[in-house]
Amino acid sequence: MRHAPSRRLETDVLIIGGGLAGCWAAITAAQAGAKVVIVEKGYCGTSGVAASAGPGHWFIPPEGTLRRDAIARRLEMAEGLGDADWMETIIDRTFRTLPTIASHYRYTQDDNGKIRYHALRGPEYLRALRQKALDSGVIILDHSPALKLLRHDDGSVAGATGVSLKSELDRWSIRAGATILATGGCAFRSHLLGSSNNTGDGLLMAAEAGTCFSGMEFSAFFTIVPATTTMARTMIYSFARYYDVAGHELERPASPHNNHFLAEVLRTGPVFCDLSRVPDDIRSQLPQISPNVPLTFQRLGIDPFTQRFPISLVGEGTIRGVGGIRVTNRHAGCDVPGLYVAGDVASREPVTGAISGGGAVNAAWALSSGCIAAESAVAYTRKQRRSLKEPIIPSPEYETVTRDHKAVERAVQDEMLSPHKQYFRTAFSLEKSSQALEAAWQQLSGDTVQNTNARAQLRQHELKALAAASRWCTASALARKESRGIHYRTDSETAETPMHILSGGITNSWTRSVPVKAFS
Repeated sequence: MRHAPSRRLETDVLIIGGGLAGCWAAITAAQAGAKVVIVEKGYCGTSGVAASAGPGHWFIPPEGTLRRDAIARRLEMAEGLGDADWMETIIDRTFRTLPTIASHYRYTQDDNGKIRYHALRGPEYLRALRQKALDSGVIILDHSPALKLLRHDDGSVAGATGVSLKSELDRWSIRAGATILATGGCAFRSHLLGSSNNTGDGLLMAAEAGTCFSGMEFSAFFTIVPATTTMARTMIYSFARYYDVAGHELERPASPHNNHFLAEVLRTGPVFCDLSRVPDDIRSQLPQISPNVPLTFQRLGIDPFTQRFPISLVGEGTIRGVGGIRVTNRHAGCDVPGLYVAGDVASREPVTGAISGGGAVNAAWALSSGCIAAESAVAYTRKQRRSLKEPIIPSPEYETVTRDHKAVERAVQDEMLSPHKQYFRTAFSLEKSSQALEAAWQQLSGDTVQNTNARAQLRQHELKALAAASRWCTASALARKESRGIHYRTDSETAETPMHILSGGITNSWTRSVPVKAFS
């Protein structure tokens, strides 16, 4: 039998996830006078995909027509699913907020002496965010993954429970006036750099609390990496040319995020990349902005700007994909009172539409949605003035763990991390994937043993989240019978009226289509 949680806390705002979105949310809420706690599965400041990158931001000044033109271009690429007002909100909030990290982060100048606000060094950026959060009075619990949301008897969220992986106090419970999910997307354990903790935990907790998702079909995103590595930093590949094993140059689609052509050729043989067209200024800036990139090539013994090198594709799932928890209003709220969402755990359809937000738009979304969610959470807490002593629906008293967890993980990865299955979808292939994933899901509730170990509880939770997210992605891909954005159906070429595909459900997954409309 599980024992009562060893550590109990109460706070105004609980933030689950300590990456880019979670840290900005924590800083914003604390500066508004709220008591704030972050619980992070790893170590806040190093966890998540932004920490190991050189994150750019959608950073556009208000002068002239630059913003208007940028929004117009993004709306055109969004294929009917974007929202111009949300885009303006995200750009404006990013532009006003990002420079404030200068109190803890050393910005550099470009060759013209202008401060380079939009492009940051990931490791230093996230370390600065952690310190700024601490200096603002935020309590950070590292290595403390959340496993379940607590709810009041009316269904509103009242905090969360989880486990501590580095402490003898191996269970915790935090009651909160409002809760923000900032757990990131789901990479299905593809070994994408920085994604080891991105297993869809927040998606599962949200579904258990009664919310739903949007855009989960837009999960077929695969990033170019030097073969045998996980160095998925794609900015320099904007200038790439690709060749097959015979030395013939491959015809490249116009879209910068369309790697279907590479997946097709990689089925029959190696593909080689040529980066000789990367401009000199970017080559010189790369060690400062993305130091991991040149380091990887140095370890491979390759000069990427003079030598061709083999590449492969690594799945990013919903991280550089689009889908996540449906944002139902301009306050970063979802369907559940007291619960707010930020960053990659939320659907980015309002700002990206049917295509990837890449790095810059996604980073701006993480920052801005974190700030918006924090302001909304603080306002909700003050308006409700709800006693944290009220009855809360408890978590289950027993935890179970699947014996053959490797089989479940392999089943999910076989479907979600195959470039060909994901890039070239048909009704038949998706039905087969759905059946395989359903069998994996059933195995999670089949051969189980009682468990009280914190790490085993986390492992079981991650497996369940991986399987659940894969089912929602596949069900949504089946429901969208057209090709749109990064969702490509080889058995349908006729575009339909733009619609959002919603999904959800735990025991049985479901989908439904809803019209595209402006947020309230």
